[in-house]
Amino acid sequence: MNPVHFGIMMVANLCIGLLTPPVGSALFVGCSISGVKIQQLIKPLLPFYAALLIALMMIVYIPQISLFIPQLLGLM
Repeated sequence: MNPVHFGIMMVANLCIGLLTPPVGSALFVGCSISGVKIQQLIKPLLPFYAALLIALMMIVYIPQISLFIPQLLGLM
């Protein structure tokens, strides 16, 4: 596995982890700033979570997506 591909997969996974409960620190901070309960915010965010998961699956199973720019710049 290419280290650049692995790094991009890790960053995508960590971004999803920051937005989803129970850890979801970015979600908790956003809710506390806006004064909205987490229960009210989860349902509207479900399509966004689905899009993030689809994007993550594409990054994982199609490495050319994440390696296109480094190859274009001649870094690989």
